[in-house]
Amino acid sequence: MAHIDLGVDETLFPGINGPMRFRPETARPLNELAEVLLRGPHPLTPGERELIAAYVSGLNECTFCCSSHSAFAAAQLDEGMPLVDQVRANLDTAPVSAKLRTLLRIAGAVREDGRKVTTELVEAARAEGAGDLEIHDTVLIAAAFCMYNRYVDGLATLAPDDPDRYAESAERIIAEGYHA
Repeated sequence: MAHIDLGVDETLFPGINGPMRFRPETARPLNELAEVLLRGPHPLTPGERELIAAYVSGLNECTFCCSSHSAFAAAQLDEGMPLVDQVRANLDTAPVSAKLRTLLRIAGAVREDGRKVTTELVEAARAEGAGDLEIHDTVLIAAAFCMYNRYVDGLATLAPDDPDRYAESAERIIAEGYHA
């Protein structure tokens, strides 16, 4: 049970869904940010951007966000959950493009401390073809997911154990987006 009464059945509205219903006026801009960062027009695919969110959430040990965004990424990547699991287990050996690997390294640095994003990390991403928008949004996705993770875990919200719950949410997010 969450630390506060969210006014909803947490089994029906687990994770971030409960707090979003508790404060719809703050949910709106948080969902708009997620929509722009993860689904809007971009050189990175929605699956790649969701993978960044899942990777950061996993590093932060946020069960709900990691499970959710892993499912969202898997549903939008040809390689599915095996790729997501490989990235989360060992970024160095995961079969992703060199560009995505460098961006994930930037995301990991942001998660640790924004000042850990070095000129060398940025130059490595540029050398692999990452442009300013991809670098900017990788940093912002990572920073935003540190906030989302702390929001979810700071209120001690419910994280379902059933992977099917996250797969169902993935279908809804892909079809309707984060505004729904």
